[in-house]
Amino acid sequence: MARIGLLIVVVGLGWLAADLGDLRDLEHSSAYVLFSSLLLAIGLYGSTHGIDRAEAREHSRLIVLAVTVGVLLKTAFIAGVVYLVSDDPRALIMAVVVAQIDPLSVAGVMRNSRLSSQAKTILGAWSSFDDPVTIILAVYAAALVSGSGGGGLSASYFADLGLNVLFAAGVYLLWRLIRNAPPVLTYLTAVGAVVSAAWSSLMLGLATAGLYLRMPDARWLGRAVSAAFALSAFLMGLLLVGGTNMGMGVLLGLAAYAAQMVAALVLTRGLPLIDRVHLGLAQQNGVTAVILALVFERDFGGFVAVIAPAILTINLVHAVANRTADAWEARRSLPSVPL
Repeated sequence: MARIGLLIVVVGLGWLAADLGDLRDLEHSSAYVLFSSLLLAIGLYGSTHGIDRAEAREHSRLIVLAVTVGVLLKTAFIAGVVYLVSDDPRALIMAVVVAQIDPLSVAGVMRNSRLSSQAKTILGAWSSFDDPVTIILAVYAAALVSGSGGGGLSASYFADLGLNVLFAAGVYLLWRLIRNAPPVLTYLTAVGAVVSAAWSSLMLGLATAGLYLRMPDARWLGRAVSAAFALSAFLMGLLLVGGTNMGMGVLLGLAAYAAQMVAALVLTRGLPLIDRVHLGLAQQNGVTAVILALVFERDFGGFVAVIAPAILTINLVHAVANRTADAWEARRSLPSVPL
C-alpha cells in the first residue's frame, strides 16, 4: 500500500507542476522521447539483471510457457474484453502495456512467509522474463494499431531483430574482454549499453545483455530503477493535465487482473492449491507499464489518461485480494477446536 501511496503522490506532483507551469504537448518534444526511452531501458535492464539463472533453469518449462503462451493469452483476454466494451482500436496496445507483472512490485509478495519457495522462484522468474517479452510485443502491436502492418512490418521486424542480435552479441564480446578487469569497466559498459539501447531502441538486445552483463554491486542498479520509476511517475503526472479517462482505465485494470487469474489457472496445474492462488493474484504493474504509457502517448493521444487509472486499479485490487487470500489461508491453517 505504501508503494501505491507513493505513486499517487508523485503523479499528483507531476500534474500540479504541469498545471501551474501550463506545460502542454510535452510528448511531442524529442527530449521527452529520448528521456522516456532511457527510463524504459533502465527498467528493462534491471528486470533481466536480477534473474537467477539457476532457479530459472529449474522451472524453465513453466517460465517459457508463461512468457509466451501466458503473455499472448493475457493480451488476447484483456484486448477482447476492452474492445467488446469500448470498441476502442487501441485495445490491443493497451492490453500489451498492462499484461506484464512488474518485477519490482512483486518484491513485497516475495517476502510473504506463506508463499512457498517454489512459488517464489516461479513468480520471480515469471515477472522478470515477461518484461522484455511484453516490451517487444508492445512495439509491434503499436505498429499494427497505427496502420503500418503488412509486409513492411514483417521486413521491419526481421531487420530490427537482426540489429538486436548484433547489439547483444557486441555487448557479450565486450563483456568477455572486461569480465576480469577492474569493476569500474563493467559499470561503464552497463551504462553505455543502456544509453545506446535507449538511443537506438534496441530493447531486446539490452534485455539479453542483462542476463550476462552483471554489475559487481547491484545496489546501484536497484537505486537507478527506483529513481526511474519515480521520474516516470512524475512524467505521467505531467501528461495528466488534460484529465483522466477513469471508466476506461478501471475497465482495463480489472480485465488485466482477471487475465492473470485465467493464465495462472491454465499454466500452474500440478502446483499446490495455495501456490496457484497466490500466482493467480500476482498481477501488479509498475515501472514498465508507466514508461510504456509515456512512450506511446506521442502516437496515441490520451493513452496515459487510460493507463494511469488502470495501473492504480490493478495495484489496489492486488493489495485487497492478497490480504483476503492471506486471511483465508490463516483460517485454513488454524487447528479445529472440538466442541
